[in-house]
Amino acid sequence: MAKPRVLATHRLFEAARQILQESCDVEYWERPERPPREEMLERVKDKEGLICLLTEKVDDELLRAGPKLRMAANIAVGFDNIDVAACTKRGVVAANTPGVLDETTADFAWTLLMAVARRLVEGDALARSGNWKGWDLDQLVGTDVWGKTLGIVGFGRIGKAMARRASGFQLKVIYTDAVRATPEAEKELRAEFREMNALLAESDFISLHTPLLPETRGLFNEEKFGRMKRTAFLINTSRGPVVDEAALAAALESGKIAGAALDVFEKEPAIHPGLKRPNVVLAPHIASASLETRTKMACMAAENLVALLQGRRPVNVLNPEVLKG
Repeated sequence: MAKPRVLATHRLFEAARQILQESCDVEYWERPERPPREEMLERVKDKEGLICLLTEKVDDELLRAGPKLRMAANIAVGFDNIDVAACTKRGVVAANTPGVLDETTADFAWTLLMAVARRLVEGDALARSGNWKGWDLDQLVGTDVWGKTLGIVGFGRIGKAMARRASGFQLKVIYTDAVRATPEAEKELRAEFREMNALLAESDFISLHTPLLPETRGLFNEEKFGRMKRTAFLINTSRGPVVDEAALAAALESGKIAGAALDVFEKEPAIHPGLKRPNVVLAPHIASASLETRTKMACMAAENLVALLQGRRPVNVLNPEVLKG
C-alpha cells in the first residue's frame, strides 16, 4: 500500500524526519531560500499533508491547488499565515505547535529586555571597535531593571512565563488581556490586571505576547506610544504587525519612549530604516531558536500529521470541527 505523500517546506531536523519516514512519503524543500509561491502551488498538487513554516501562506489558492490535502501542520504557535476558515471550508485540518516554545520565547524576551535596558549591543560594538579607551563614570549608562514595573500585553502561556521571570528581579508585574487571569494565577504570579491605558502609563518595560488578530494588527500605534513613559522600553517577541513600525520609529526619533527591542517585524525580512538606531536592539525572529525547542516544534508538527494520516486525533488542532463525525 502506497504511503501518503507529504510536502515539507523545510528539510527539518533528523528527529522529525524519523517520525515521518515510517508513515509518509515525504518530499522536502532542501534549498536555503524559502519556496517560491509558484513552486508551492505546483508541489502541493498530489500531497495529502503539508508541513510548513510561518513564511508559507496557506490560503484558498493553495488549498485549491492541493485538492488531496488533509492537513496543514504549521511549525509555529502563531498561525496568521494560515487561513483557518478556508481550511475548514475545504475539510483540511490546520494544526500548530503550542506549549513547547513558551519558556524559550520568554527567555529571549527577557534577554531583549536586559540587553536594551543595559545597552549591551552598543557596549559590544564599542568593545569590538578598537575605540574603547577604558572605564569611565558615565560611559554607556543604561537603566536599572531591578525593582521597576513590567507591563505584559497578552497574558497567555508566554506572558505568564515572562511574569515568572520578573519575580527574580522584584519587578512589579501588571498585565492586560482580553480575558482576565484567574485570581489564583494572579496571586501565584504576583500580577495585577490593568486596562491598556493604565498599563501604558505605569510600565517601565512593556513586553508584547499577543497573537496577531484583526483587532491586534497595528495595536501599538502613535496613540499608544504617546501614552507610554518617556523612559519606557517596548519589547516585542509576538508578531511584527502588532506594532506600527513607522509610528514606533517616530516615537523613538522624538523621544516619546526610551528604546525598543524587537525580534519580529511588520514585513519580514524588511525592517523600517528608522528602527536601526542605537537605542533599538534588533534580532532576526529567533525567540524560539534553541536547538531543543525548534526540534520539539518540528517533531510536534510531524506527530500531528502522522496522527491524522493514521486515523488518530491530532493533539493541536485549530479547527476541530473538521474532525467531528
